[in-house]
Amino acid sequence: MTRPVPGSPPLDRLHHVAIAVADIPAAVRWYRNVFACAVAYEDSSWALLQFENVQLALVLPEQHPPHLGFVHPRAADFGALVPHRDGTRSTYVPDVDGNFVELLDPTDAEGAEL
Repeated sequence: MTRPVPGSPPLDRLHHVAIAVADIPAAVRWYRNVFACAVAYEDSSWALLQFENVQLALVLPEQHPPHLGFVHPRAADFGALVPHRDGTRSTYVPDVDGNFVELLDPTDAEGAEL
């Protein structure tokens, strides 16, 4: 495993992976039946499942693009931060292959660290 050079900034942190599903409640039931995870958030358009080492977002493709979400100290440098229902603020950018990457501000709308 590559380690940062002493004195360099910390490595960026993967906050969540978002995958497209056809039915939020059915997907939540399946993941909870197969894996030990907790529901951190759920509504009709997306759900967030908490695992020990990462969060998994289940999204409807017409509501949210499948993506990787990273906490980034300079998220606002990539575009205007949009507030979300869960209190996070972020912007989406495409990577070089057109995959969506969500860059989340390290603090939520109330100033708490993510």
